[in-house]
Amino acid sequence: MAVNLDKEAYYRRIKRLYANWKKGEDNFGRVDAIVVSVGVDEETVYAKSTALQTWLFGYELTDTIMVFCESSILFLASKKKVEFLKQVAITKGNENANGVPPVTLLVREKNESNKANFEKMLEAIRSSKEGKTVGVFSKDKFPGEYMKSWNDMITAEGLEKVDLSAAVAYTMAVKEDGELALMRKAAGITSEVFNKFFKERVMEIVDADEKMRHSKLAESVEKAIEEKKYLAGADPSAVEMCYPPIIQSGGNYSLKFSIVSDKNHMHFGAITCAMGIRYKSYCSNLVRTLMVDPPQEMQDNYSFLLQVEETLLKELKNGAKLCDAYNAVVDFVKKEKPDLVGKLTKNIGFAMGIEFREGSLVLNNKNQYKFKKGMVFGISLGFSDLINKEGKKEEQKKYALFIGDTVQINEEEAATVLTSVKKKIKNVGIFLKNDDEEDDEEDADNAEELLGRGAQGAALLADRTRNEMTAEEKRRAHQKELASQVNEEAKRRLTKQKGEQQIQKTRKSNVSYKNFSQMPREKEIREMKLFIDKKYETVIMPIFGIATPFHIATIKNISMSVEGDYTYLRINFYVPGSSLGRHDGNIFPNPDATFLKEITYRASNLKTPGDPAVPSTNLQNAFRIIKEVQKRYKTREAEEKEKEGIVKQDSLVINLNRSNPKLKDLYIRPNIAQKRMQGSLEAHTNGFRFTSVRGDKVDILYNNIKRSIFQPCDGEMIIVLHFYLKNAIMFGKKRHTDVQFYTEVGEITTDLGKHQHMHDRDDLYAEQMEREMRHKLKAAFKNFIEKVENLTKEELEFEVPFRDLGFQGAPYRSTCLLQPTSSSLCNVTEWPPFVVTLDEVELVHFERVQFHLKNFDMVIVYKDYNKKVTMINAVPVNSLDAIKEWLNSCDIKYTEGVQSLNWTKIMKTIVDDPEGFFEQGGWSFLDPESEASGDDAADSESEMEDETFNPSAEEDEYEEEDSDEDYSSETEDSDYSASLGSEEESGKDWDELEEEARKADRESHYEEADESSNRKRKGRSSAPTPSSKKKRRR
Repeated sequence: MAVNLDKEAYYRRIKRLYANWKKGEDNFGRVDAIVVSVGVDEETVYAKSTALQTWLFGYELTDTIMVFCESSILFLASKKKVEFLKQVAITKGNENANGVPPVTLLVREKNESNKANFEKMLEAIRSSKEGKTVGVFSKDKFPGEYMKSWNDMITAEGLEKVDLSAAVAYTMAVKEDGELALMRKAAGITSEVFNKFFKERVMEIVDADEKMRHSKLAESVEKAIEEKKYLAGADPSAVEMCYPPIIQSGGNYSLKFSIVSDKNHMHFGAITCAMGIRYKSYCSNLVRTLMVDPPQEMQDNYSFLLQVEETLLKELKNGAKLCDAYNAVVDFVKKEKPDLVGKLTKNIGFAMGIEFREGSLVLNNKNQYKFKKGMVFGISLGFSDLINKEGKKEEQKKYALFIGDTVQINEEEAATVLTSVKKKIKNVGIFLKNDDEEDDEEDADNAEELLGRGAQGAALLADRTRNEMTAEEKRRAHQKELASQVNEEAKRRLTKQKGEQQIQKTRKSNVSYKNFSQMPREKEIREMKLFIDKKYETVIMPIFGIATPFHIATIKNISMSVEGDYTYLRINFYVPGSSLGRHDGNIFPNPDATFLKEITYRASNLKTPGDPAVPSTNLQNAFRIIKEVQKRYKTREAEEKEKEGIVKQDSLVINLNRSNPKLKDLYIRPNIAQKRMQGSLEAHTNGFRFTSVRGDKVDILYNNIKRSIFQPCDGEMIIVLHFYLKNAIMFGKKRHTDVQFYTEVGEITTDLGKHQHMHDRDDLYAEQMEREMRHKLKAAFKNFIEKVENLTKEELEFEVPFRDLGFQGAPYRSTCLLQPTSSSLCNVTEWPPFVVTLDEVELVHFERVQFHLKNFDMVIVYKDYNKKVTMINAVPVNSLDAIKEWLNSCDIKYTEGVQSLNWTKIMKTIVDDPEGFFEQGGWSFLDPESEASGDDAADSESEMEDETFNPSAEEDEYEEEDSDEDYSSETEDSDYSASLGSEEESGKDWDELEEEARKADRESHYEEADESSNRKRKGRSSAPTPSSKKKRRR
């Protein structure tokens, strides 16, 4: 037999078996020898005898008898099997064989009764200890003449039989690392088959309202494991089902694993599914309940069942008794919901391994065995015979809830769940949108489930075009409700904040010397020269013969010039009225004091006889050193400013376990250094750690993550994990609230000079390789995410953007695809990233929504009115309806208008007088339906626009992209250029444009002559039409 046997594993395990036998625990103490006989039985799937063989040798050996004596081991088997077993029989050169009794191999004779071999084995049993009792597995009874004659010989000898099933099971229950790896793989395959096949198939059946029998669906799951795409890369030949999948629904439930799926049609209510997959002889198990449109009571009971499972997981620890864990669960149910105690399953789990269910290690109220680290249990909890009060049909009245996982026992902490299938309501609930319902509110609620909160993101706008007017009317009705809610909530919020006063920043007062004794006693000071004290960052200047210190922070700038025979050094100081920088303002601790604005020193360039150096040398040195000290001071101040307001994070708790979720070969954005560096991202107990190849470390704690987004590589050149943080963290000497880890999927650049041919083999191969790479990367990232979510018990959840709902827009300088997730709007593939949390949004306003324009702008106003609004420019008009539908489903108020507003001034007005703002109707001024308020708003808007174009020369020095003035002027410039661009594209000349402008003026004059003549006059004076501009040029 050309099959290798793992000798090291055999010696390790046989030693453990003999060690437990010597301890004499359980029935081990009663036996003198152990006899394991395995015959041929096609119907027997799980047997202790075959499990022991698999555990020792890695294979099942049929028609083989094993006798374990105190000082010898005998194997009786066919010639081929004896050749295989010779690998452990020959002990020479095997260091691990020490302490293991020698093995005697006996070849089975086919035609004879094997009497001689049986005699040799009985002789060995008689010489082992007292030779009176043998340990056997009493439940294992194999048919056939060979097994019958052996059992008759034992009976004739008068040997007493003792059942060792429980004792051997307890010995095998503690798994080695290799066994745990196989069980993790088996659990991973089970999870993949459930997620990628079963769950998707059920959703297809529900969507199509298809009739499907439970037994037929179970058969399709069994066939699915033959396809590689569902097996997480495992070899299909090593994968098999532990038992036929059990699917139940429609009021007929039996929460056991010994039944089979019936032939009834699947009912769209509570659908329980139990499936277990075996990989290389090691089992796993998974149970989930999918619920179609569950009533609130069913959801509450299911949420409670999840709490019960959490309670059980905490009890599964090394050293605890199995019965104690069961009793803890029962006590919890009695305390929280006593009416459900009688409906709880009688057994809530069992040990697993090579055998699917270990009968001696069942979680019930009598089992006195203790948990040990390394054991693996299949836990399964359920409530049966629950009554659905809202059920009308017979199959709706009764339902059951059933969940189960494969878990690994740890030393002190709660058990680790190996089956990473999400089980919260939003993951197992299928919420349908019923088109026949006449109730508008229920339609809106269902739309929310489908669109906004991420339960079924794919079915988003399928029926939008079916009845356009009805959908629009529903939206308007919902928006009216939201309008009053927004104003009321804002009033309430501002009332709470009324008592809080903002602390005004004051400029830090830098003191050079606290007392006279710290003043330096240098020669230059006595000689009335300029002296720079680098230690205290102070310039000591002679003023009227007195050495006067000035801290470097008081100096605004210095300049040096040479005029004729003299060098001039001019020093300018910060004083009230001079600009300190846009963000600092003119804030001085004592603005009423007397300030020195500037001072100029002059020194000769001519060397007089007797002088050691030219007098101007002092000014030149002072100029150079002041510049150096000033640069050093400003750098340090900038760093301190970055650190300002940084919340101190907890320390990362490192998990030394090698099986931590880990992703390698990732890049980090923003970069730690100037060049981008690869590194690995590893999940620990309370956070992530990114370690670059040169050893830089960046820690991100789970409790500091506000949003975590996974951007797959579908249609993108990179695959991204993005973290939007609650509090900024420092690395690379800067503070960051957005950190992402990514890897490139394909070539971002393409060689256009290369000759291309559609059937080029190299290109086809490269495309195929890229497809495979994308698939592998996606699988690796998803696996990492699932492990992290399990590690954090789903406290940290990764959101995936809905690409189908995406729309183009320019939140910064370039246009990108903005995609909604279940709770945010984001783009994380471009840098800088864009993430807006929907919970923080007050309302959304669409600007420049006009018939002849191709684009409009989208303004996001936050609930925190002190926060600057977010502007998304150049959104295509054809995306407007889809965006409205999405915002409406998320319960976010939206408005639209034809003009661009000066949001800086609007928000300042609201913050200065919130009560007055809400007394005048609040946000209703944005609604196009409220005419009077619209006119007033338009007047104020035109005034605001007039005032916008007044940038001062001094402010131009500090031009920044996120400044308020630049923001408003850029917006209006972009508005003008956008509208001009849209007209130029149509190919019209100046005369046609002038004619159109005159027509537009005439029409607007007739429509609004009475109401807005003043506004028009003002508009014409502030912004001349294209025609008037042209006349002036002539």
